[in-house]
Amino acid sequence: MEESDACPIPNHGIGVQKPVLLGNYVTLHVICSPSGKLVQIEHALTAVGSGQTSLGIKASNGVVIATEKKLPSILVDETSVQKIQILTPNIGVVYSGMGPDSRVLVRKSRKQAEQYNRLYKEPIPVTQLVRETAAVMQEFTQSGGVRPFGVSLLVAGYDDKGPQLYQVDPSGSYFSWKASAMGKNVSNAKTFLEKRYAFIIFSNVCNFGTFEGQISGKNIEIGVIEADKTFRQSPNCSSN
Repeated sequence: MEESDACPIPNHGIGVQKPVLLGNYVTLHVICSPSGKLVQIEHALTAVGSGQTSLGIKASNGVVIATEKKLPSILVDETSVQKIQILTPNIGVVYSGMGPDSRVLVRKSRKQAEQYNRLYKEPIPVTQLVRETAAVMQEFTQSGGVRPFGVSLLVAGYDDKGPQLYQVDPSGSYFSWKASAMGKNVSNAKTFLEKRYAFIIFSNVCNFGTFEGQISGKNIEIGVIEADKTFRQSPNCSSN
Protein backbone atom coordinates (compact mmCIF):
# COMPACT_ATOMS: atom_id res chain seq x y z
CA MET A 1 0.00 0.00 0.00
CA GLU A 2 1.36 3.40 -0.98
CA GLU A 3 1.06 6.27 1.46
CA SER A 4 -0.61 9.41 0.21
CA ASP A 5 1.65 12.46 0.44
CA ALA A 6 -1.43 14.64 0.90
CA CYS A 7 -2.52 12.78 3.99
CA PRO A 8 0.44 11.44 6.02
CA ILE A 9 0.19 9.26 9.09
CA PRO A 10 0.35 11.46 12.21
CA ASN A 11 3.21 10.59 14.53
CA HIS A 12 2.21 10.77 18.20
CA GLY A 13 5.66 9.89 19.48
CA ILE A 14 5.07 6.15 19.43
CA GLY A 15 6.66 5.43 16.06
CA VAL A 16 5.07 4.96 12.67
CA GLN A 17 2.14 2.56 12.79
CA LYS A 18 1.76 0.11 9.94
CA PRO A 19 -1.68 -0.65 8.53
CA VAL A 20 -2.99 -4.19 8.73
CA LEU A 21 -5.20 -5.46 5.94
CA LEU A 22 -8.17 -7.55 7.00
CA GLY A 23 -10.12 -8.53 3.92
CA ASN A 24 -10.98 -5.27 2.19
CA TYR A 25 -10.64 -3.17 5.33
CA VAL A 26 -7.70 -1.31 6.81
CA THR A 27 -7.65 -1.72 10.58
CA LEU A 28 -5.61 1.44 11.13
CA HIS A 29 -8.08 4.22 10.48
CA VAL A 30 -5.53 7.04 10.46
CA ILE A 31 -4.51 5.99 6.96
CA CYS A 32 -6.04 8.13 4.22
CA SER A 33 -7.21 6.66 0.95
CA PRO A 34 -5.63 7.84 -2.33
CA SER A 35 -8.60 10.19 -2.71
CA GLY A 36 -7.76 11.85 0.61
CA LYS A 37 -10.57 10.34 2.66
CA LEU A 38 -10.48 8.51 5.98
CA VAL A 39 -12.25 5.28 5.16
CA GLN A 40 -13.29 4.59 8.75
CA ILE A 41 -15.11 7.93 8.88
CA GLU A 42 -17.01 6.86 5.78
CA HIS A 43 -17.99 3.68 7.63
CA ALA A 44 -19.07 5.74 10.66
CA LEU A 45 -21.27 7.91 8.44
CA THR A 46 -22.81 4.73 7.05
CA ALA A 47 -23.70 3.75 10.61
CA VAL A 48 -25.33 7.16 11.07
CA GLY A 49 -27.27 6.73 7.84
CA SER A 50 -28.55 3.37 9.07
CA GLY A 51 -29.93 4.91 12.26
CA GLN A 52 -33.46 6.14 12.81
CA THR A 53 -34.42 9.57 11.52
CA SER A 54 -33.73 12.52 13.83
CA LEU A 55 -34.32 16.19 13.14
CA GLY A 56 -34.00 19.59 14.74
CA ILE A 57 -35.63 22.95 14.05
CA LYS A 58 -34.67 26.35 15.43
CA ALA A 59 -37.18 29.19 15.68
CA SER A 60 -36.82 32.69 17.07
CA ASN A 61 -38.07 31.63 20.49
CA GLY A 62 -36.73 28.10 20.90
CA VAL A 63 -35.54 24.81 19.45
CA VAL A 64 -37.27 21.47 18.90
CA ILE A 65 -35.50 18.15 18.36
CA ALA A 66 -37.29 14.92 17.57
CA THR A 67 -36.40 11.35 16.70
CA GLU A 68 -38.02 8.16 15.59
CA LYS A 69 -37.84 5.40 18.20
CA LYS A 70 -38.19 1.81 17.06
CA LEU A 71 -37.95 -0.97 19.62
CA PRO A 72 -36.04 -4.15 18.65
CA SER A 73 -38.85 -6.27 20.12
CA ILE A 74 -42.36 -5.81 21.48
CA LEU A 75 -41.03 -7.32 24.70
CA VAL A 76 -38.69 -4.38 25.32
CA ASP A 77 -39.89 -1.87 27.92
CA GLU A 78 -40.31 1.33 25.88
CA THR A 79 -39.48 3.51 28.88
CA SER A 80 -35.98 2.02 28.94
CA VAL A 81 -35.17 3.31 25.44
CA GLN A 82 -34.39 7.02 25.46
CA LYS A 83 -32.62 8.68 22.52
CA ILE A 84 -33.02 12.29 23.64
CA GLN A 85 -30.81 13.15 26.61
CA ILE A 86 -30.36 16.22 28.81
CA LEU A 87 -26.73 17.39 28.96
CA THR A 88 -27.35 20.45 31.15
CA PRO A 89 -30.60 22.13 32.28
CA ASN A 90 -30.51 24.29 29.12
CA ILE A 91 -28.97 21.86 26.59
CA GLY A 92 -30.33 18.63 25.14
CA VAL A 93 -29.09 16.21 22.50
CA VAL A 94 -30.43 13.55 20.15
CA TYR A 95 -28.44 11.05 18.09
CA SER A 96 -28.69 8.90 14.99
CA GLY A 97 -26.43 5.89 14.70
CA MET A 98 -24.97 3.58 17.32
CA GLY A 99 -26.59 3.94 20.74
CA PRO A 100 -23.61 2.76 22.83
CA ASP A 101 -21.38 5.34 21.14
CA SER A 102 -23.85 8.11 21.94
CA ARG A 103 -23.84 7.17 25.62
CA VAL A 104 -20.07 7.63 25.77
CA LEU A 105 -20.35 11.11 24.25
CA VAL A 106 -23.25 12.07 26.52
CA ARG A 107 -21.24 11.06 29.56
CA LYS A 108 -18.17 13.01 28.40
CA SER A 109 -20.25 16.08 27.54
CA ARG A 110 -21.95 16.09 30.93
CA LYS A 111 -18.59 15.82 32.64
CA GLN A 112 -17.20 18.72 30.60
CA ALA A 113 -20.24 20.87 31.43
CA GLU A 114 -19.89 20.06 35.11
CA GLN A 115 -16.19 20.96 35.13
CA TYR A 116 -16.90 24.27 33.40
CA ASN A 117 -19.65 25.12 35.88
CA ARG A 118 -17.43 24.26 38.82
CA LEU A 119 -14.56 26.39 37.49
CA TYR A 120 -16.44 29.47 36.26
CA LYS A 121 -19.57 29.30 38.45
CA GLU A 122 -21.85 29.62 35.43
CA PRO A 123 -23.47 27.30 32.89
CA ILE A 124 -21.33 26.32 29.93
CA PRO A 125 -22.28 28.16 26.70
CA VAL A 126 -23.89 25.96 24.06
CA THR A 127 -21.14 26.64 21.51
CA GLN A 128 -18.43 25.81 24.03
CA LEU A 129 -19.96 22.44 24.88
CA VAL A 130 -20.44 21.61 21.20
CA ARG A 131 -16.81 22.52 20.52
CA GLU A 132 -15.58 20.28 23.34
CA THR A 133 -17.73 17.35 22.19
CA ALA A 134 -16.56 17.79 18.59
CA ALA A 135 -12.93 17.80 19.80
CA VAL A 136 -13.46 14.41 21.45
CA MET A 137 -14.97 13.01 18.26
CA GLN A 138 -12.14 14.41 16.13
CA GLU A 139 -9.50 12.94 18.45
CA PHE A 140 -10.98 9.49 17.85
CA THR A 141 -10.33 9.87 14.11
CA GLN A 142 -6.55 10.13 14.51
CA SER A 143 -5.59 8.18 17.62
CA GLY A 144 -4.32 4.62 17.54
CA GLY A 145 -6.35 1.78 19.00
CA VAL A 146 -9.73 3.49 18.67
CA ARG A 147 -12.29 4.08 15.92
CA PRO A 148 -14.49 7.06 15.02
CA PHE A 149 -17.81 7.33 16.83
CA GLY A 150 -20.63 5.86 14.75
CA VAL A 151 -23.07 8.64 15.60
CA SER A 152 -24.05 12.15 14.61
CA LEU A 153 -25.54 14.48 17.21
CA LEU A 154 -28.06 17.29 17.11
CA VAL A 155 -27.49 19.60 20.07
CA ALA A 156 -30.26 22.02 21.06
CA GLY A 157 -29.70 24.76 23.61
CA TYR A 158 -30.66 28.22 24.76
CA ASP A 159 -28.20 30.63 26.38
CA ASP A 160 -27.37 34.34 26.35
CA LYS A 161 -26.97 34.17 22.57
CA GLY A 162 -30.50 32.84 22.15
CA PRO A 163 -31.72 29.51 20.74
CA GLN A 164 -29.06 27.39 19.07
CA LEU A 165 -29.00 24.17 17.07
CA TYR A 166 -25.79 22.35 16.13
CA GLN A 167 -25.02 19.14 14.30
CA VAL A 168 -21.81 17.26 15.13
CA ASP A 169 -20.58 14.49 12.82
CA PRO A 170 -18.15 11.57 13.34
CA SER A 171 -15.27 13.53 11.79
CA GLY A 172 -15.55 16.13 14.55
CA SER A 173 -16.96 18.79 12.23
CA TYR A 174 -19.87 20.86 13.54
CA PHE A 175 -22.17 23.50 12.11
CA SER A 176 -24.97 25.72 13.33
CA TRP A 177 -28.31 25.06 11.61
CA LYS A 178 -31.76 26.58 11.29
CA ALA A 179 -33.04 23.06 10.64
CA SER A 180 -31.31 19.76 10.01
CA ALA A 181 -31.94 16.04 9.79
CA MET A 182 -29.86 12.88 10.00
CA GLY A 183 -30.31 9.13 9.89
CA LYS A 184 -32.42 7.18 7.41
CA ASN A 185 -33.92 9.08 4.47
CA VAL A 186 -31.80 12.11 5.34
CA SER A 187 -31.91 13.48 1.79
CA ASN A 188 -35.70 13.45 1.68
CA ALA A 189 -35.93 14.86 5.20
CA LYS A 190 -33.58 17.76 4.43
CA THR A 191 -35.41 18.51 1.18
CA PHE A 192 -38.67 18.62 3.12
CA LEU A 193 -37.16 20.98 5.70
CA GLU A 194 -35.71 23.27 3.02
CA LYS A 195 -39.01 23.58 1.19
CA ARG A 196 -41.25 24.00 4.22
CA TYR A 197 -39.06 25.59 6.90
CA ALA A 198 -41.16 28.76 7.14
CA PHE A 199 -44.32 26.68 7.66
CA ILE A 200 -42.70 24.14 9.97
CA ILE A 201 -41.59 26.61 12.65
CA PHE A 202 -45.25 27.40 13.29
CA SER A 203 -46.41 23.77 13.23
CA ASN A 204 -46.58 20.82 15.57
CA VAL A 205 -43.52 18.61 15.10
CA CYS A 206 -45.81 15.58 15.14
CA ASN A 207 -47.26 16.70 11.81
CA PHE A 208 -43.93 16.51 9.98
CA GLY A 209 -43.85 14.20 6.98
CA THR A 210 -40.36 12.85 7.69
CA PHE A 211 -41.17 9.86 9.90
CA GLU A 212 -42.41 6.47 8.78
CA GLY A 213 -45.70 4.87 9.83
CA GLN A 214 -48.19 6.02 12.44
CA ILE A 215 -46.83 8.69 14.76
CA SER A 216 -47.49 8.48 18.50
CA GLY A 217 -45.78 8.94 21.83
CA LYS A 218 -44.61 5.34 21.62
CA ASN A 219 -42.43 5.76 18.55
CA ILE A 220 -41.47 9.44 18.62
CA GLU A 221 -39.38 11.34 21.16
CA ILE A 222 -39.42 15.13 21.32
CA GLY A 223 -37.24 17.61 23.17
CA VAL A 224 -38.05 21.32 23.44
CA ILE A 225 -36.25 24.34 24.86
CA GLU A 226 -37.73 27.83 24.96
CA ALA A 227 -36.87 31.26 26.35
CA ASP A 228 -37.05 30.01 29.94
CA LYS A 229 -33.81 28.11 29.14
CA THR A 230 -35.12 24.80 30.45
CA PHE A 231 -34.81 21.76 28.22
CA ARG A 232 -37.86 19.49 28.42
CA GLN A 233 -38.38 15.99 27.14
CA SER A 234 -41.91 15.63 25.81
CA PRO A 235 -42.62 12.06 24.67
CA ASN A 236 -46.25 12.65 23.74
CA CYS A 237 -47.51 13.82 20.37
CA SER A 238 -50.81 15.65 20.10
CA SER A 239 -52.77 17.16 17.28
CA ASN A 240 -52.75 20.64 18.78
